[in-house]
Amino acid sequence: MRSILRFSGVALILAVAGVHALGAAPGGSPAAPAFPPALESYGDAHLTGLWEVLQHRIRQEPLSLWVSLLFFGAVAHTFFTHRFRRWAHELEDRQRAQSGGALEGSASSMGPRVLHFLGEVEVVFGIWCVPLFALLAATSGWQTTLHYFNHRVSYQEPVFVMVIMTMAATRPVLGLAERCLHWIARLGGGGPGAWWLTILTAGPVLGSLITEPAAMTISALLLARHFYDRGPSPRFAYATLGLLFVNISVGGVLTHFAAPPVLMVAGPWQWTTPFMLARFGWVTVLGIGAANALGYIVFRKEFARWSGRSGAASPGQRGAGAPSRSTPVWIVAVHLAFMAWSVLNAHTSVFLLGGFLMFLAFLEVTREHQDELRLRSPILVGFFLSGLVTHGGLQQWWIEPVLSRLSEVPLMLGAMALTAVNDNAAITYLATLVPGLTGGMQYAVVAGAVAGGGLTVIANAPNPAGQSILGRYFADGIAPLGLFLGALPPTIILGGSFLLFR
Repeated sequence: MRSILRFSGVALILAVAGVHALGAAPGGSPAAPAFPPALESYGDAHLTGLWEVLQHRIRQEPLSLWVSLLFFGAVAHTFFTHRFRRWAHELEDRQRAQSGGALEGSASSMGPRVLHFLGEVEVVFGIWCVPLFALLAATSGWQTTLHYFNHRVSYQEPVFVMVIMTMAATRPVLGLAERCLHWIARLGGGGPGAWWLTILTAGPVLGSLITEPAAMTISALLLARHFYDRGPSPRFAYATLGLLFVNISVGGVLTHFAAPPVLMVAGPWQWTTPFMLARFGWVTVLGIGAANALGYIVFRKEFARWSGRSGAASPGQRGAGAPSRSTPVWIVAVHLAFMAWSVLNAHTSVFLLGGFLMFLAFLEVTREHQDELRLRSPILVGFFLSGLVTHGGLQQWWIEPVLSRLSEVPLMLGAMALTAVNDNAAITYLATLVPGLTGGMQYAVVAGAVAGGGLTVIANAPNPAGQSILGRYFADGIAPLGLFLGALPPTIILGGSFLLFR
């Protein structure tokens, strides 16, 4: 089974990257077909009103409206995935009662399986790519459709996220992260509250070095091990999830290469790591600390109750907080070297995938020091992001005029709101296409995009990784409203911090 999973995962990664490589090959790109049209081709620079611009662009290219309706249909679908799972469970129970318990393998079990499939948030945007593909092929022709998927969409980020998630979830990396966090938690007494604060503070900030997807994977797995496995209250579960998503979204902005929304603007706007530290870094750490402190105060009684329990070990007390099986130092060092190689070559497919294949070979050689490779979550997350960027690349016709007509504070709030229904990296990328943005406006759009990155699962690229790891701890999956309410307080705190110290 392990070999099949590994082969399937590698085959999928190579297939996605191969399509991207073919699309990017020199001389392999034909003249760009008509759809999606370049923004300057609309010829609406003389129009001032937002609604007037949107109406003009719809008249110029009606297909833009239809692809956006499909996109919003996919967004709406993500808000109902937990209902599909609930309907699947209800249908299973009803059919099991009617058949006397013999449901598995029968023809009637297909209905619940379809509902379960529709209830997987990671497959939503991939599902909605099917009608998108059919619509483009029927209205614009096969060559235009092929050109868009091959040449206009980059699947580099989904491939990188799959690779870095797989590496970060291995026993040597998790063991090292847990030992480092245990040392920090001991400074606060080593109790449940100290562990909670450490994972939600040090974990996200670590994302500025090891990238946000890796930080999300490590932090979510440690939260699962130390807290979610203990069956916390739904209020605590959603508040912790919201804090994790928001903190990861802002925790990667201390450098210019770790957070996808920053990576999109670093080159065009010439932002460097010293600039990020001076402009965003200290504000981010201050905001994360304030948000976590508020959460700690709210749940201090729950932490105290866990600390006072007898019998079962409390969080942070499992063998001094470290995994029971130690890993040789040299194996840990090799894992970190593979992760560093992947980060440095995140946008060079040949080196990224070549390093990943060598990493898989290394796992086989050292399998006595490895756990079973976790490929299901990385593959699903990569599939989710691939579908998201496919749809997101067709939304610039309406996002660009919205962003270009806002001043600094409205721009930040608008970027935060748009992030809730689109990947924040797409928002910042489109901002680079808007001419004449001042330094303050550039700051505003990035601050809003990262502050709003925890409001929904689709708001930030690493969020599907956290959803994939922690979703099983929520009845019928993570409810979008529960996540939104859990993320709202830290979003307000971080957004307020960026506004106050801009």
